[in-house]
Amino acid sequence: MTATYENPTDQAETAAVPTVVDQVAWQTARDELLVREKAHTREGDAIAAARRRLPMMEVDGTVTVVGPDGPTTLLDLFEGREELVVYKHMWHLGEPFENQCEGCTLTYWAVQDPAYLKARGVSFAVFAKAPYADLAPFVEFMGYPQHWYSALDAGEDVVGGGDYGTWVCFLRQGDRVFLTNSVTGRGAEATMPALALLDMTVRGRVEAWQDYPEGWPEGKAPGWFWRAGEDGVGNSWTGGRPTIQWTRPGVTPVTGGEHHHH
Repeated sequence: MTATYENPTDQAETAAVPTVVDQVAWQTARDELLVREKAHTREGDAIAAARRRLPMMEVDGTVTVVGPDGPTTLLDLFEGREELVVYKHMWHLGEPFENQCEGCTLTYWAVQDPAYLKARGVSFAVFAKAPYADLAPFVEFMGYPQHWYSALDAGEDVVGGGDYGTWVCFLRQGDRVFLTNSVTGRGAEATMPALALLDMTVRGRVEAWQDYPEGWPEGKAPGWFWRAGEDGVGNSWTGGRPTIQWTRPGVTPVTGGEHHHH
């Protein structure tokens, strides 16, 4: 089934809207903001340049993870390429698909096809702390590529620490493997293009922490639309599925009693 998505901001019909101006005034205001946007972009470039100058730390390339073809080493995951990017996807052991992390789902969903990374010589994998037998049906259900691996018994050094919900970057030099970068928290928004696009819109994410003009629709708890209930409206973590699961063939509503809070 497909969820019917209602308007999640019904109060928007009566909410305040931006000031109406003519084309010249609109373009003038837009151009003023563009100056700040360009400065923001240039600062991002400068930070990226500093990031490329960070030192690196050697990790054990012989550590084993378990994937669709059985055990494989961290070194093998490079597939001969110089670089490897790994997403450490949270996993709640023993929970059904709909109780798996909505934040990690959003982080990974838009970048699951690593074609452009591989074209630049960067390999790609996803690690989760679950037996591979638990991951395999989820990967199939979601239609994900077969680049998921169980890191349950891999030890922590392989991914530079125990925090899941994290992007990790590695560099290979011969048979030696080095950790070059690790990004978590809001840094992971780099792979959540839906959020960047929402930030371009006039209503934004409709989240309470954001700065809104007077009279705008009231902001909700962060991430409220990442998980959608049977009515198709995000409902503050109280049920439903990670939103994208509604696009999977054969998905049915989550029934009462299945919800678990984490």
